[in-house]
Amino acid sequence: MLETAILALTTFFATIGSLDVAAMFAVLTADYNAQQKMSAAIRGTLIATIILVTFALIGEILLSSLGISLAALRIAGGVLLLLIGIEMVFARSSGVTSTTSEEEQEAFTKSDISVFPLATPLIAGPGAMGAVILLIANQEGDVTGQAIIIASLLAILLLTFACLILAAKLQKLLGVTGMHVIARVMGVLLSALAIQFIIDGIKQSGLVAL
Repeated sequence: MLETAILALTTFFATIGSLDVAAMFAVLTADYNAQQKMSAAIRGTLIATIILVTFALIGEILLSSLGISLAALRIAGGVLLLLIGIEMVFARSSGVTSTTSEEEQEAFTKSDISVFPLATPLIAGPGAMGAVILLIANQEGDVTGQAIIIASLLAILLLTFACLILAAKLQKLLGVTGMHVIARVMGVLLSALAIQFIIDGIKQSGLVAL
């Protein structure tokens, strides 16, 4: 159970990217007062939580209805997580865990950024959605394991909310270099996890004997 919790916490911390979200939030809310920042942080986190928990609860049903096997999900999820890990290690953006330049321009023109781009795609992005479905499906019906994963998700979302509230202070404390160091370490761990998912998916598919 502890291994499951550590795996989930590490994966969600990397795919949601609490520190990166906080940095973007600080930029987008530069002209907000304290009350407006708090309101945006609360709404954005709640909406992202609803999105990700919904994916956790109905993700497997959705996959089954589409005829997607667990092996295929493991391979696809592994590839997606590997891309995120590489992005983190080299501090480059592929668009998997961040907004595009066009999305950023649109966000700056909006008076309310809590739904877009904060809730999605910054917090509940494609990487986080894929990760939650993959981790839940990986438990293969183990209710306790699934509960631990959802609890881990909620813990990281709570951490993300705290980072949003302390966004400006975190930027000053860690600086760009500090945030990149943390991201690179998490990126290496996530890349290794992604490769393991791909290997497990290939094994389960039976296409190649490993």
